[in-house]
Amino acid sequence: MTTNVREPSLLPASAIPDGCAAWNGEHARVWAAAALPSWVPVRPRRWSVELTLWCAVLAAFGLLATTDLPPDLVALLPLQIVWWLWRPEVVRFSGPALVVLVAVRGTGLPWPALVGAALLVLASVTATELRARARARQRESALAAADGVTALPPDADVPVRRGGLFLRFGAGLAVPGVVLLATSGLWHGTGDRQLAVAEGLFALGLALTLLLSGTLGRRRATALRMTPAPVLRVLVGKDEHEDAVIYAADDPQALRPLFTVATRAARDDEGEGDDKGDQDDEAAREELEELLEAAVAPGPGPLREAVLYGTPCDGAEILLVGAAEEPGEPPVAEWSTGPVRPLPEGTAGRRLAREERAALRKARDEELAEGVRAEIAVVPVRQWRAGAVDRLAGFLTALWCAGYFLLAIDDSLWFRALLLLTGLMCAVRVPVKLRWRITADRTGIWLNRLRAPRHIPWDDLRAARRESFELQLRVRDGDNWAVAAPRWPWLQRRRQLTHPYDALAAELSAMIADPALRPTGESGAKERGRPLWPFAVILGIAWIAVLVTRWLP
Repeated sequence: MTTNVREPSLLPASAIPDGCAAWNGEHARVWAAAALPSWVPVRPRRWSVELTLWCAVLAAFGLLATTDLPPDLVALLPLQIVWWLWRPEVVRFSGPALVVLVAVRGTGLPWPALVGAALLVLASVTATELRARARARQRESALAAADGVTALPPDADVPVRRGGLFLRFGAGLAVPGVVLLATSGLWHGTGDRQLAVAEGLFALGLALTLLLSGTLGRRRATALRMTPAPVLRVLVGKDEHEDAVIYAADDPQALRPLFTVATRAARDDEGEGDDKGDQDDEAAREELEELLEAAVAPGPGPLREAVLYGTPCDGAEILLVGAAEEPGEPPVAEWSTGPVRPLPEGTAGRRLAREERAALRKARDEELAEGVRAEIAVVPVRQWRAGAVDRLAGFLTALWCAGYFLLAIDDSLWFRALLLLTGLMCAVRVPVKLRWRITADRTGIWLNRLRAPRHIPWDDLRAARRESFELQLRVRDGDNWAVAAPRWPWLQRRRQLTHPYDALAAELSAMIADPALRPTGESGAKERGRPLWPFAVILGIAWIAVLVTRWLP
């Protein structure tokens, strides 16, 4: 049960198609019961997909550097995990292909590699079949609940933009994949040639995955617009990621979420002309900031009555026409920008636990903010600097860089390039972590950085908050600033400690909200901090010298 229950906003009768049935009772329970078991991974959110891709890249590199697997197996094994989580439609074809490839190319491979490949194929194919059967049951249940009532979705003439980003990225990623494969024979060392083939196949596989995702998404979105779709009356809310959360029409207390889906208002797809591009950009920026502000609030917010167009099931495309959040506003049409993600049975309890923790965090933050506000003394200039947790973060970053150096997988050109880039990246990040400084005066705040200090007027500083491991400053123009450091919530709760980022964010937030608490003077060049690029240059030169001394022998 949600922690902030309100009466759902009602949808005008004119926005509800004739004969549209409410999705409730036995039909909703049957649909929910058809969801996958908790151990079967559902389609991940986009940030999870990005994390999976990075892990797959590292896994492919690690397999090639530490095993004797052929390059095609090195590329296909990590891709199988990506397809398992993201594109289960491919697993039915890639699973048998992987079995054949292991049988043909696996002669002489160690038994751990064979067992690992067999377990991967078995797990991915089993999960895919379970998802396919659950999808069929969900589709059948949703069609039965609609009772044959269909309607043509409104705003069907809006241009279809679904999948465009994936199509562009897929086409761009295919180019280096083809180049690596075409030039693999030009490398002198055997290891370099194998790495070029493996990375080329992996990049080409990711490119085809992105192209397939974009094509399927656009095809399903177009099909939803072209023909009358089943309609159901539901309740819709928002989660902490601003995705739509769908509940049964007779569940106003949000006891059992059915599924989530990323959506975008149809009006965001209109008005793309050049004559009002600046106005659209400004409106989009303001809306994005409002969403970022709303994402901090605990709980899913008030529910809204909505009409769902389409057949909800795993991976489906839908349209939601829901009541506006503000009274008196017209209904809002929201097209899905991602697939439907059914939620397992235990999701309701986990969501309630998250909401309760979020409510406790909000209470603690409010208590901290009140204490900080009472202790703020108005001074000419106020400064915050990197502290012990930032020095620990800098040490961990340097340790991570040194780990790559000591790992010493091989001395191939690829690994040398990776070592060089990793060290240069650390040389840029470590000075910022160790020497960052925020200076506040009557005109705004100053941030020291690699180049000249950056000035942010108070009117342009929208929020200061600690998100996970990061201290974030959100700026009106979208050029936000962030710095990260370790934190241990359980230790802070046990010892009643306040993380430095929490205290800093509370103090800055009080100054943003109340101009009377802001500093009264103007800061000088010395107070704003010096540029950090000399420190970064010294670290970069030192790293290059260390690599050269290692490679010269």
